[in-house]
Parts: sequence; structure tokens; C-alpha cells
Amino acid sequence: MYDEESDKPTHARTSNLNEELGQVDTILSDKTGTLTCNMMEFIKCSIAGTAYGQSVTEVEKAMALRKGVPLGDEIEAGGHKEKQIEESPHVKGFNLKDPRIMDGNWIHEPNKDVIRDFFRLLAICHTCIPEVDETDKVSYEAESPDEAAFVIAARELGFEFYKRTQTSIVIRERDPNQNVADYQYRKYELLNVLEFSSSRRRMSVIVKEPEPEGRILLFSKGADSVMFTRLAPDGRKFEEETKRHINEYSDSGLRTLVLAYRVLDEKEYENFAEKFRTAKISGSADRDEQIGEAADSIERDLILLGATAVEDKLQKGVPECIDKLAQAGIKIWVLTGDKMETAINIGFACSLLRQGMTQIIIALEAPDIIALEKNGDKDSIAKASKQSVMGQIEDGIKQVPTLGQSSTESFALIIDGKSLTYALEDDVKFKFLDLAVKCASVICCRSSPKQKALVTRLVKHSDKVTLA
Repeated sequence: MYDEESDKPTHARTSNLNEELGQVDTILSDKTGTLTCNMMEFIKCSIAGTAYGQSVTEVEKAMALRKGVPLGDEIEAGGHKEKQIEESPHVKGFNLKDPRIMDGNWIHEPNKDVIRDFFRLLAICHTCIPEVDETDKVSYEAESPDEAAFVIAARELGFEFYKRTQTSIVIRERDPNQNVADYQYRKYELLNVLEFSSSRRRMSVIVKEPEPEGRILLFSKGADSVMFTRLAPDGRKFEEETKRHINEYSDSGLRTLVLAYRVLDEKEYENFAEKFRTAKISGSADRDEQIGEAADSIERDLILLGATAVEDKLQKGVPECIDKLAQAGIKIWVLTGDKMETAINIGFACSLLRQGMTQIIIALEAPDIIALEKNGDKDSIAKASKQSVMGQIEDGIKQVPTLGQSSTESFALIIDGKSLTYALEDDVKFKFLDLAVKCASVICCRSSPKQKALVTRLVKHSDKVTLA
């Protein structure tokens, strides 16, 4: 083994590790940064109900190969066929190709005001730090590759995040009507940052626009599962088309976020600011809960702008590696926060799922449970959901041959985050484990960091050697 980037071979420091590795029966892996490069590229977006971006993802290529469909010179973009545009110099973090919105052409689109607000949100709603060199070129320090991809995309599309202080954000906007670069500097007063967390699944910033507008704006981005429920009745104009595009992006293995905003009146903001300030300085044990409640009270009645789609490419050699591990009889579990559709398609792209493999899918999508969720009866929902998960696990156990019984058929277990919550309860978890250990591949979708830890702990209860 040899690493080209560091120009270093591996060194054997102990022989015990090699012996233990040779006994591994099950591998538990995260997706991001393990199977993938953790290098995000902004590749597609949906704005005002229109899909933009003509690049083909790795997962789309794998899907086409699996179905025997050739990928020609034309690809589908926004519901119609368009020729791929000429390659431009590659910018790290940005791979959007669509002449309709690049080079200032967005100004000619039907919903240009929505597009402008979408790009401004990308440039403002984040926690990145800009660094300007002596040539006035801006680079960014970001908490995550996703955040970096968003501000880079905004910059490439003419809305450059230029400067940040404790109390302000400066955006350098390119005039789309000018052939030469003509910049306008817009300084926003930064009022509050409502930070992202795995439980909130969203982040927001509250800013005050420069004069003459001077409006107080809340910009928000987050998972579709939490954002669509927070839209105002009159803010859902593009909801149906955006949801359809998000599903298409998920099928293509892309990570999606929904973007929305609202205008706040001064009285409402002052009430929130006082509540938020009190929660921040609180020394009580439930301080985080108070902060969350304050944020929750203002992140509502949003107006939908659209959705982003970024690609995290598979690491080189991952499909071949997983294929060899499978041939050696090693079982692989992938624990990911992706939606089920995304996870399944990535599973095929990296050879975790293969043609002819029987998929056992455990999900809470029964009509009776959906009806209960609409009624909001939490106790009834929990009881029905647990019974449904137990029933699906028992049905799965009946499908899979018992250990030691010969079978030419291989099985894959795919379970979503909601179902996993009930599958990990004390009176269910060992039945779940009994089913899972009989499958060649296991994918846990929409799983939280806590669920990943609980699954790892559960698998280690078995007498098999586990690599996690």
C-alpha cells in the first residue's frame, strides 16, 4: 500500500492488528468522508420551481449503466433536453453548468427576483470566514465542505461574500447588465445567527438590509423534512415543483437543502431578540432548549425560494474494494444521514447493492400511520409505528434463510431513521440484529449520530469481530 499524495508507503508497526483484521466479519462505515471524498461540489439547484444544472452525477452514470441506458451528448435539465455547454475552467466546489443563470443571464429569467434572493441567501446564510489576498481574490474558511460549496457557488454566480465582522456581512454583487465587471457592495447588519444542529436540521441568520430598503430579513436553509412544514400558506407557490426536483436530486445521489426566507416587522423582531438574548445568557440546565424554542418561534411562515443539490463523489476504488470484501464474505453496514432513495442509489454506485440482491426495506410509510401523523396523536403514532416495525422485521426474518442453510440468493436490509428508532428499543433490538446479521449488506438511512452509536454498540454485542 502506498499513498501518492504524501509519497509514503505503509509501515507495519504490529502484527496483532493484521491477525484481528483477518477475522473481521462485519464492517460498519459512515458514508461521508469514508466511502466519499467529503469534497462537495454545487452541481444543481431548483429555483422558483425551475431546475438548473446539466451535469451528470456519478450515481446517474451508475444508474444508466445498470439499466443499460446510454448517456449521450444530451441530458435532461428542467424537464427538457439541452446540449451540454462547453467546459469552463473548473472551480473547486462548483460544477454547475447552465447558461440560463450563468454569466448574469439569470436577469432574463421569468422569476429573476426569486433567483436574486436565492443567491443572496447563499452568500449570507452561513458561518464562513472570508480571506482576501493582495490581489483582492477571496477564499473561504468553512465549518463544512457544504458551507464552502454554497458561498463559492454564490460567488461564481455574481454574489460574492466579501467581508464579515461581528455585526455585519458585506456582499459584492456583480451587475448582470454590464459586460465588464461592475461591482456593488451591499452591507447587511448581522443581527442573529441561529446555528445548525443535528436535532434542528436547519440554520438561519437574521440581517437588516442596507438602505433604502432597510428590511429585517430571516434567511433559512435546512432539510426538506423540517423546512416544508415551516412555510407560510402564501409561501408555497413553488412547493410541488421543488419537492419533485428534490426527489430527482436524491435519486441522483445528491445532498439537498431547502432555502426560504421571511420579512420580519420590527415589533416581532424585538420580541424575539429579547427572548433569544434571555435564553443565551441563561445559566439553567435547559438553556439549549430555551434557545431552541426562541429560534423555533421565529423560523416560521417562510417563503420558499428553492433547493440546492451538491455532490460528494465516491472515493477512487470504493466499488472495487466493496466488491472484493463481499466476495470474501464480509458483511458491510453503511450508516448515513441520506434519504432512502439517495442511499439506495449510492449503494448501487459503490457495489454495496448489486443486481439480483433481494432488498428488505423497513420504512414507516403505511397509510394508517400517515393518517395518525396528520391527526397528531403522539401515543397512537408511537404504538402503531412500533408494531409496524416489529411486523416488518418478523416478515424479513421469514424471508432470509437461517444461518448455515445454503442459499444462492443474497439479501440487503435497508431501514429508515424513524423505523430505526423503534428497532433499537430494548424489546426489539435483538430481533432487528437477528435479521441484520443474515444480510450481506445493511443500510441505515436518515440516521442521527446517536443512532449510529447505538447501532455500533448493538452489533458489537454479537460474537463476531467487528470493524467500525
